[in-house]
Amino acid sequence: MTAKLLLIDDDNRLTAMVGDYLRANGFAVDTAGSLAAGRERLRSQPYDALVLDLMLPDGDGLDLTRELRADLRLKRLPLLMLTARGEPLDRVLGLELGADDYLAKPFEPRELLARVKALLRRASPGNDDVELLRFGRLEIDLAARQARIDGKPCDLTGHQFDLLVVLAQSAGRVLTRDQIMDALKGHPMEAFDRSIDVHISRIRACIEDDPKMPRRVLTVRGSGYVFARKQDAHE
Repeated sequence: MTAKLLLIDDDNRLTAMVGDYLRANGFAVDTAGSLAAGRERLRSQPYDALVLDLMLPDGDGLDLTRELRADLRLKRLPLLMLTARGEPLDRVLGLELGADDYLAKPFEPRELLARVKALLRRASPGNDDVELLRFGRLEIDLAARQARIDGKPCDLTGHQFDLLVVLAQSAGRVLTRDQIMDALKGHPMEAFDRSIDVHISRIRACIEDDPKMPRRVLTVRGSGYVFARKQDAHE
């Protein structure tokens, strides 16, 4: 089945070039030149992924990102930010708000294609074994791509869920950043490496909801991270 993408960008020349390139590589692509047009597209039909520019004539793409992550229907839509604002702070902010990836302009079309494919690959439930990981009050449903505390879903982005799975599947073993990035096959490593602490903080906030309980994801200073097997684990 052909994956359907929505590209929201007001640069008509770039949109035409990128749209043609993605279509030539097997994707169906719709385009929108403003936030308003993008919202209308998202309301009217489903998409498999969104490529979103940050600087648009009627607002900031970060505003739309906030809206999507608060929308039950669209909160897990894979989202790639495409923008000329390439400073690390901008990338971190976008990822904090729920973007799954970040690509700065100018870029190589082949890199965009690779990143879109990686987003879709990670979002596909068919890539996960039907399995449920349990750690005390926390359960990680690989088939449903959902983490739950006492049966209540955790508010994680697709990328954060993938990161949690990597840590949980190596519970009790310290993983370096390089090992984590190697495990997240196909992910754009530059953007991820500079924001790993942001994602870990978000994961902790979701799965360590009781301040009286010990932490589940531990930082091993100078080494990396470890997912504690037992509830009595501590730093």
